[in-house]
Amino acid sequence: MDGSEQEGCFHCIFGAVLFTRQFLVFLGAAVVLAITPGPGIFYVLARSLRGGRKEGVLSAAGTFLGGLVHVAAAAFGLSAILAASALAFEIVRYAGAAYLIYLGFRMIRSRNEGMGDEVEASGSRNTFVQGVMTEVLNPKTALFFLSFIPQFVSVQQGHVAAQFLMLGAISVTLNTCADLVVACFAGPLGSKMRRNAKFRSGQRTASGAAMIGLGVYVAAARGRS
Repeated sequence: MDGSEQEGCFHCIFGAVLFTRQFLVFLGAAVVLAITPGPGIFYVLARSLRGGRKEGVLSAAGTFLGGLVHVAAAAFGLSAILAASALAFEIVRYAGAAYLIYLGFRMIRSRNEGMGDEVEASGSRNTFVQGVMTEVLNPKTALFFLSFIPQFVSVQQGHVAAQFLMLGAISVTLNTCADLVVACFAGPLGSKMRRNAKFRSGQRTASGAAMIGLGVYVAAARGRS
């Protein structure tokens, strides 16, 4: 296959994935999850509160690169299995739906917990590298991508790894956009989240409910197909 054929194939897959109702569901879910307070946002928030906007932006850039590492590892590790075995694909999909529901319940259970201050002090020169390593070495990030992205990958469209990389890159980019907003407005946001327990509890409850709903949706939709 020459370069022009490869480019045409890529555009075909790109269009087939993007212009579907399933992609709109993915995009909506990815946006909700991107703005959901979690370890990544709290990490960037803590960095920004301690070192200012610059340190927050560098931290967000680091977690962005670390997230792409997880996406690539998941894509090339799963693609062969998912493409070769329909049973394996469905097992991973349903296991992912169950994990999303579990995360949602756990988020609701922890709605009244305070924000941790687990970020170690360091120089600004190391902020980017620490952001990368924090994300790469976080197994919860790997589990999340393994559970979330396969829900929206179509084996029938082919090129499973390419679909996984595209959807994963979109998800990571949305997460980073949310992190950058936090870095720019860390002062008032951090104060509100730390001091207003009701606000923090309500947002965690709503986010947990959204995650549970997503898990139920993808499990039920695949069960009917």
